[in-house]
Amino acid sequence: MKQIESAAEISGEWAATDPKTRTAVLTGVADALDAAGPSLIELADAETRLGTKRLTGELARTTFQLRLLAAESGSYHDVRIDRPDPSWPPGPRPELRRYRTAVGPVLVFAASNFPFAFSVAGGDTASAWVAGCPVVVKAHPGHPELSRRTASVVVEALGRWGALLGLVEGEAAGVEALRHPAIAAAAFTGSVAGGLALARIAAERPVPIPFHGELGSVNPVIVLPGAARSRAEELAAGYAGSLTLGNGQFCTNPGLVFVPSDSPFVGLVAERLREVPAAPFLNDRVASGFHTGAERLVAIPGMREVVRGPGAQLLEVALEDFVPEAAEECFGPLGVVVRYSCLSDVLPVLAALPGQLTTTVHALPEEAPDVEALRPVLADRSGRILWGGWPTGVAVTAAMQHGGPFPATTSPASTSVGTAAVERFLRPVSYQDWPSHLLPEPLRDDNPWDVPQRVS
Repeated sequence: MKQIESAAEISGEWAATDPKTRTAVLTGVADALDAAGPSLIELADAETRLGTKRLTGELARTTFQLRLLAAESGSYHDVRIDRPDPSWPPGPRPELRRYRTAVGPVLVFAASNFPFAFSVAGGDTASAWVAGCPVVVKAHPGHPELSRRTASVVVEALGRWGALLGLVEGEAAGVEALRHPAIAAAAFTGSVAGGLALARIAAERPVPIPFHGELGSVNPVIVLPGAARSRAEELAAGYAGSLTLGNGQFCTNPGLVFVPSDSPFVGLVAERLREVPAAPFLNDRVASGFHTGAERLVAIPGMREVVRGPGAQLLEVALEDFVPEAAEECFGPLGVVVRYSCLSDVLPVLAALPGQLTTTVHALPEEAPDVEALRPVLADRSGRILWGGWPTGVAVTAAMQHGGPFPATTSPASTSVGTAAVERFLRPVSYQDWPSHLLPEPLRDDNPWDVPQRVS
């Protein structure tokens, strides 16, 4: 494929660029996207029906993360230098210099629900560029014209580095690209079924490659009895808002919530959800998938439908009737409330849940002993654990973890949001006893790139 061949040709040169060059290039891309913003947003709204307000904010997030990652481009090498030590136990230590370098060309599968932030110039692309990797993006069929236009803006801004971005379209082209021997890693945001199919292809190649897939999550919320008694109105309003944000088409919408049986929570949420107006889905396929998933959940024995409104649905089930199928993601504005009588009975149910991007606890300070028992269970099942608040809204920052155990992701040791997302596209290399002047710049004693070095 021409796009991959071009990426492979420029890969070594880009990996050898200094941090200042990468910062300037990514900042230039961000500036170009901001300048083209009005036309891009108009096109995005026509294809995704997400609305100009939402899309304006998403484009701002996209250019912010480009600049944020670019500003820290010299910090990712993780340079470690061990001086020779003849007395080192259990034997003499040679001089070792270790750093992280680019893995090579990266294939990015764009998402349907974030046409800017997880698409052509989104976080996966920016992370790979900062790591020193060119990118080929498989455009999402939900916004093809936007993908082409965004790619055009980006390539023009890249100038002589234009081969850092290639675009392919169509399912067959995406699979062909994933199988291409020059592709060194892949990133994906989408469904469990689609992600698993691609992960298998990546694993079954003659030379397997890392596949960083973000797949599915229902983001459980656990409301403890004290909080349910004292903050019922507040919690109901917060849950209804987070559940229906973006018409429930975020990966972090809280689709599952555990509440005490005697709480008025369900009724209060129901009142609010009945007032939610209908909102457009991203496309007809997403809408069809939502309605199919909702009917599947309603058919579970013991499940009761509380609300089937124009803009949201709410179901409830007793904890003793809860089955694993009730925790399967239904992508859209649907919530499942699980009523419990004793919090200790919830722990084994939580422990048996599939991996999640987030879990959330609502509790009072005096309920700390119960939370202490809950915390390790939630940490085992999710990548981000919230105290209060709601999981929608993922900050682009250094400490963010947007990932989790399978099936939330296929690589739970990584994140797809925040500055640590760059680490997915780096690999460590150690040099032993090499003359300093022959080493890569980050490992040299004179440190021409002025990167952080840990010396021992």
